[in-house]
Amino acid sequence: MAILGGMHCPFCQNTDTKVIDTRISDDGHSIRRRRECPSCGRRFTTLETTTLLVMKRSGNIEPFERDKVISGVRKACQGRPINEDDLKALGQRVEEDLRSRGLAQVRSEDVGKAILGPLRDLDEVAYLRFASVYKNFEGLEDFQKAIDGLRAERG
Repeated sequence: MAILGGMHCPFCQNTDTKVIDTRISDDGHSIRRRRECPSCGRRFTTLETTTLLVMKRSGNIEPFERDKVISGVRKACQGRPINEDDLKALGQRVEEDLRSRGLAQVRSEDVGKAILGPLRDLDEVAYLRFASVYKNFEGLEDFQKAIDGLRAERG
């Protein structure tokens, strides 16, 4: 099988490695390849992933980190009956939403917007806390509009 340019054996540094098995991860965002070096005969595993980049308001660009999403949401959830598994699921849902857009780079505002829906579904109080910071609420009127929106969604 053909090799990616630049892939080398970590044991003998030979650049001619052979793929012997390929598996897609459960989330569909990475590929695990089992490789063998024809020179030394040793086997090793590589993990290929796509990088999702986030453009910050400052203009800086950095890799998307699911843990940063979880950390930010965790603050809004303090004192609420939300467990760590719920936060991890929310982080995964946000990442899947962003990756499903097919873009290599998203704005930090897009990350915030992607958090709002799943957080609203998880806990309305945490949603209001997060939204008040993310949307820069300036007073009671902003909170009232958000509460009215939640009530309207309930039906």
